[in-house]
Amino acid sequence: MRKKAVPVGIEDFERIIREDYYYVDKTMLIEELLINRAPVTLFTRPRRFGKTLNMSMIKYFFDVKNKEENKKLFENLKIYNSEYMSEQGKYPVIFISLKDLKGDTWGKCFENLKKTMYKIFNEYEFVREKLNMVEKREFDKIWEMKDSEENFKTSLLDLSNYLNKYYGEKAIILIDEYDAPIINAFDKGYYNEAINFFQTFYSSALKTNNSLKYGILTGITRIIKEGIFSGLNNLYVNTILSRDYSEYFGLLESEVVEMLDYFDMKYKIEEVREWYNGYIFGESEVYNPWSIVNYVREKEIKAYWANVSGNTLLENMLNHAGESVYDDLKKFTDGESIEKYISDGTTIKSLLSNDDEIWQLLLYSGYLTKDEKQEKESDSNVYNLKIPNKEIRKYFGNMFLNRFFGTEVKTNILIKALEGGDIKKFEETLGEIMINMLSHFDLDKEMEKIYQVFMIGLVGFLMGKYEIISNDESGYGRYDLAMIPIKSNEKAYLMEFKISKTKKGMEESAEKALKQIDEKKYDTKLRARGIKNILKIG
Repeated sequence: MRKKAVPVGIEDFERIIREDYYYVDKTMLIEELLINRAPVTLFTRPRRFGKTLNMSMIKYFFDVKNKEENKKLFENLKIYNSEYMSEQGKYPVIFISLKDLKGDTWGKCFENLKKTMYKIFNEYEFVREKLNMVEKREFDKIWEMKDSEENFKTSLLDLSNYLNKYYGEKAIILIDEYDAPIINAFDKGYYNEAINFFQTFYSSALKTNNSLKYGILTGITRIIKEGIFSGLNNLYVNTILSRDYSEYFGLLESEVVEMLDYFDMKYKIEEVREWYNGYIFGESEVYNPWSIVNYVREKEIKAYWANVSGNTLLENMLNHAGESVYDDLKKFTDGESIEKYISDGTTIKSLLSNDDEIWQLLLYSGYLTKDEKQEKESDSNVYNLKIPNKEIRKYFGNMFLNRFFGTEVKTNILIKALEGGDIKKFEETLGEIMINMLSHFDLDKEMEKIYQVFMIGLVGFLMGKYEIISNDESGYGRYDLAMIPIKSNEKAYLMEFKISKTKKGMEESAEKALKQIDEKKYDTKLRARGIKNILKIG
């Protein structure tokens, strides 16, 4: 029997069903939405966790246009036997995706928004036959992209009114990645113009709109205090910390196992779990769907998601971050969990100016997750956070390598020289890496940060081959760095670092470091593990 295809990067529900791609059935999300009947729902989840596909599914379910054809899409899916199937094909649907709404200036971003609205108005040009002369004129201005910015602000509201008039039914408005243009605007320096526009664009359509049946938005962040949703009393916000809807974004282990078995994958579930699982959404433990789908296609365990998820805001924040952030990131990459306060909402501005806010962004963006072992008090906003899996640990390592070490190639040369016993080459390359890092950091004030960045980079680069442990107790003190081989018959490396501000003092400091390793018996723990071949470096 012919196998279904692997749906890498396909986010159109109709295409997945009609062209026989493998589909993990998430249609009971629709039933849950209809049971709860929140007038406006915002789902915040990390990128590539199925938000757009779910929004596409919701569109095809509710849309009155082509309703009989659309009904067939759901024939073999769970929702088909639900009492809520009676709601299928009942309402006009406006679906707008803003994930690619970018531009280096507000002018360019607004031009792209005009094109987006043109496409949506073009899809519904048939409603013009029921509009009066004034409404038709207003419709045409948006359709022909000739209207003012002020009138584009209410274009979603206007279109829902036209659709209500045409069909005699209120409209459902779906806005995918609502925060993408605002995050991009902050990055490019036209934040105020973007906020001024989108406040009205969203609130006019969702707040006091008599033509609105339901509004559903998706995004990554809950930028609730931007004023975008001020006065929107009918808004229900569902985040990765909420219990409801937790199984509909991301894949449950049962769904992953079923998929891997369907494609006859030879896999070790423990390995797949270590790399792609570990996200706690509400009370569900979920896998990263993008990584799983790519793993099924490529049949190779490696990092897929972190390399494509667009990290500009995060990298900007790390540029501004203080030493304590780097200390904590090092603890996270070492596998520790740390308690952090996660606020109910924030502004993009405070995200970038407050070190405490970075943990919120890392959590909502999928780089951290809450620890399942946590017993949370109901009125507390303090969570135990941790890195979810190996893929994200690898990401942090690679990001720090490329940003601060120069390139991954340089690190490769460093490790190869070390493993080959070419200490002169190791010393030379380490010097080059340090010079590159000093262009990012102040040696006098930020030595500790340089050290943490170096460790995080090594952890990511050497994962699977060495265990990287720093500042650990062994013998009569704490060593700076140990590279411990996964296989105990291979060579281990013990390093002790010293700082010297003069060339003359460097040799002396290096000798002192080497002597310290021996005197304090830093190799005690390694020898206890059965590792005999240990190279000591000062």
